[in-house]
Amino acid sequence: MMTRRMAIMLIVAGVIFGGLIAFLIGRGIMIKRFMASMGQPPQTVSSMVVGYENWNPTLKAVGTLKALKGTDIAPQLSGVVAEIPFQSDSDVKAGDLLLRLDDRDDVANLNALKAASELARLTYNRSKELVRSRAVSQAQLDNATANLKSAEAQVAAQQALVDKKNIRAPFDGHVGIRLVDLGQYLAPGQKVTTLQSLDPIFVDFTLPQQSLRLVSMGQTVALRTDAYPDMTFAGKVVAVDPKLDAQTRNVAARAELANPDRKLLPGMFGSIEITIGEPQKQLTLPQTSITYNPYGETVFLIVKGKHGEDSKVPLTAQQKFVKTGETRGDQVAILSGVGEGDTVVTAGQLKLKNGTPVVINNDIQLPNEAAPTPQDQ
Repeated sequence: MMTRRMAIMLIVAGVIFGGLIAFLIGRGIMIKRFMASMGQPPQTVSSMVVGYENWNPTLKAVGTLKALKGTDIAPQLSGVVAEIPFQSDSDVKAGDLLLRLDDRDDVANLNALKAASELARLTYNRSKELVRSRAVSQAQLDNATANLKSAEAQVAAQQALVDKKNIRAPFDGHVGIRLVDLGQYLAPGQKVTTLQSLDPIFVDFTLPQQSLRLVSMGQTVALRTDAYPDMTFAGKVVAVDPKLDAQTRNVAARAELANPDRKLLPGMFGSIEITIGEPQKQLTLPQTSITYNPYGETVFLIVKGKHGEDSKVPLTAQQKFVKTGETRGDQVAILSGVGEGDTVVTAGQLKLKNGTPVVINNDIQLPNEAAPTPQDQ
């Protein structure tokens, strides 16, 4: 009797659990059918039509600016500063006095030597006249000649010493900050200021040996520096080193840039683009349209959907692999995968997969410049 009751109870429990499982499965199926009947909502994306642009073939490098003429002004001799005629951050001409050391003792010695030289000259002239009348011997005239030359040499040496205590600009240029004061004792070689000729200005850079055949004299150079991110400075290649560095296998080159506003200063660095040929047509896309993956780069094309009776969305996304090339600014060259006239998603790719319906909204355009410049907000 107990065994029969247990069997009935097990049968009833099995029926209840079976019904519950069937209900859950059926509900899931109904939900799926309902969602399928509702359709996938379209995603809003930005887009652009693929087209060609003209790119100049270039070589890129990083360079350091160097003055056409530049030097640090320093005395060759020690002494006390007696005069500083120049002003910091000003233009000077070649020969302008920049600094004078106390030279009173040297000038006094120079005057004494000049007097001795003048006496030696009078003695020589007198001996030269007397030797004709045989009043003095030829040996005395030779001695007077030697004394004159020695006196003149001593004057020249003392004059050079005085000149070294008067430091003058060796060329036209712009002086920097004055680093000494009146009355200060200077040792030989102690820096007084810097003198730089700034217009034009050089930029020195290096290129790998495989690029040596592409660079030559007179090629156009464009320089950009983060000091002036919205400006480009133009110049030309003026020298290529005839020897490569044995350690790096790089060749040194130099370009000359116009610098009338003196914005470029020696020691600054900048990125350089050297134009090496005629413009070439490149199929380009903004970098924001490319999805970079370990297995390759992809884009989403916008294509027309299937127009069946139940179709309500005319545009869908289709993922395609592309092969990318050189990048410039906001743009990247596309070597294969898309063609001119294709419509490509530029923003909103993270919401997409193959077949996702899309709606295009291009009210806000993302950057797409080969040479972007900062924009004021």
